[in-house]
Amino acid sequence: MITRRAFTAALSLTGLGLLAGLSPLRLITDAMAQSASDVAKPVSLPDMAIGPANATVTVTEFASMTCPHCAAFTEKVFPKIKTEFIDTGKIRFVFREFPLDIKAAAGSMLARCIAKEDAPKYFAVIDLLFKQQNDWVVKNTTETLTRIGKQAGLTQAQVEDCLKDQALLDKIAADQKYAAEVLKVQSTPTFFVNGEMLKGEQSFEEFAKRINGLLKS
Repeated sequence: MITRRAFTAALSLTGLGLLAGLSPLRLITDAMAQSASDVAKPVSLPDMAIGPANATVTVTEFASMTCPHCAAFTEKVFPKIKTEFIDTGKIRFVFREFPLDIKAAAGSMLARCIAKEDAPKYFAVIDLLFKQQNDWVVKNTTETLTRIGKQAGLTQAQVEDCLKDQALLDKIAADQKYAAEVLKVQSTPTFFVNGEMLKGEQSFEEFAKRINGLLKS
């Protein structure tokens, strides 16, 4: 469990002293989501999604911005899914934040602040954050995130305001709590393909097999 006190203590150790406190989160074991409609429901934050809203197949990813397997998926597999299925209008792809630590929460907050309601811009920001994961996770987190924010057009003050936005952090925490308790998400990356859970980093071939099967049914 990540308590507000532990979260605040971690901030001072990681150089993220500006970041707001995180509400307590609880991860539940056990497997499957109750239904595809449970997965489809946005909780606190609007979904960041690309692809047609009325697509036959929806793939939903739960990821932590500090997760190396999530970064590998974004680099190696997602571009193929985008070319083959998203750009051709066959599927809708939804990205949801599931931060496993303080730095992941900070990255998610920055991505939301930069993109606002612009989903394609959001996907571009998380792609950048994953590509530079070693820089901002391993090294000076605040300095690197500030640089990324400024490159995206934010001022120093706007980055600072973003990282201490308690309301935004509470919404991310609420969505994570829903994913853990209702959808039984335990780790990242976790995917749902029309409500069916896939745990861990998956190959493009595995996604293609499942997606094509649903498109043909």
